[in-house]
Amino acid sequence: MRQTVDAVWRMEAAKIVATLTRTVGDVGLAEDLAQEALVDALMQWPDAGVPRNPGAWLTTVAKRKAIDFWRRQENLDTKYATLARDLETQIDEPPWDPDRIDDDVLRLIFIAAHPVLSREAQIALTLRIVGGLTTEEIARAFLSPTPTIAARITRAKKALAAADVPFEVPDRSEYPQRLSAVLSVIYLIYNEGYSASFGQRWVRDELCSEALRLGRVLAALVPDEPEVHGLVALMEFQSSRFGARTDADGKPILLEDQDRTRWDRAQINRGVAALQRAADAIDKRGTGWGPYALQAALAECHATAPTAADTDWKRIVSLYDGLIQIAPSPVVALNRAVAVSMASGPAAGLAIVDELTGLDGSYLLPSVRGELLARLGRNAEAADEFCRAAELTDNDREREVLLAKAARARQAG
Repeated sequence: MRQTVDAVWRMEAAKIVATLTRTVGDVGLAEDLAQEALVDALMQWPDAGVPRNPGAWLTTVAKRKAIDFWRRQENLDTKYATLARDLETQIDEPPWDPDRIDDDVLRLIFIAAHPVLSREAQIALTLRIVGGLTTEEIARAFLSPTPTIAARITRAKKALAAADVPFEVPDRSEYPQRLSAVLSVIYLIYNEGYSASFGQRWVRDELCSEALRLGRVLAALVPDEPEVHGLVALMEFQSSRFGARTDADGKPILLEDQDRTRWDRAQINRGVAALQRAADAIDKRGTGWGPYALQAALAECHATAPTAADTDWKRIVSLYDGLIQIAPSPVVALNRAVAVSMASGPAAGLAIVDELTGLDGSYLLPSVRGELLARLGRNAEAADEFCRAAELTDNDREREVLLAKAARARQAG
């Protein structure tokens, strides 16, 4: 039953918190109420069974807890009456408005991206509430200590409450100053789903599906924004490989070993179309390519190559050169080193990897270093790197892959 409740929570948490925020007007309180409803589910569902609509059940229970909370407060009769009516009446849909964000989850992301918060706080808070990521997962995404992220999220909730930020769509004129943070959140939610940082699953497809859904909604809302289309294209390309990324037992299958006939060609075509929309918008504006469009172009190189051997690694290196100029990061630099190793040989890639900094505590660096050492025939060193990477990852499937590589390297040595 605990697994069932966890699964429901992963799928419904963002919608529940978004709905509650619209009702109670406080992000922190909404999350607390949702968590209390979850505790009730853990106590009641084992005996009563899982409701037909578990998300609605959790939302209703949380709203009733809000009523109980307000009953204990003074001078809040109006809020109490409003919430009580909301539980018993159906509000008619307002007239269609092309500027209206008709999606509570996306609306919540825009609210969490309020200028009253720093960029880091905006992203961390939204990943926690909307993405359902744990503080530890967010810390890994930021390459920061967990206590730092926990404090950042707490301060963000308090800042929104102190500013009395309303649960409403910002004016279209405010979109540009919030859009970058919104895109960052959707991107990081997708990444956590695409390559889970912990647990027994390599892919958390519910996170990827929600991120892609939000991206498509956002693209319809701001059709002239090239980076929105770039991000959608990137997610389409990456998602097209899901059917080939794991075997029947959920074990990872690496890119070069995947059966490309199992890739979703319709989704690849949607990615190509979205990337073209991004290119058209870039041409219309006369600006350069942004980081999401460049990453989508990288993904397109893989998605459209008939075989692994046909991959245009020189173009990929060129695209990484552009990406590292506008969005430098240790992970981008590491990925560029991998591309260089494929285009110019493992020695060239290893020389770059050995100069990289900023990835302390991440399994990615020793994992890549192990690959390059193995390709150079330095198998004993490769095995040590794979073992070190296995110790650093918190994902069980990733650890299995790394230990298997270490064993093969030892046998080859």
